[in-house]
Amino acid sequence: MTLQLKVPKMACSACANTITKAVQAIDSAAAVEADLKTKWVTIKTAKSESEVRKAIASAGYPVS
Repeated sequence: MTLQLKVPKMACSACANTITKAVQAIDSAAAVEADLKTKWVTIKTAKSESEVRKAIASAGYPVS
């Protein structure tokens, strides 16, 4: 499944790395692409959207 999530607090590459690690902690095979300009994160994962949102929020980046 491919998810597109808006992460307003993502401001730099370190933020994107933290989000990537959070997603990969629940799905090691997930592919994460972050666009810092638009604040959109595209995630290819087998996990549900709610699980991914929860993981990102737990890392300090609530999804809008």
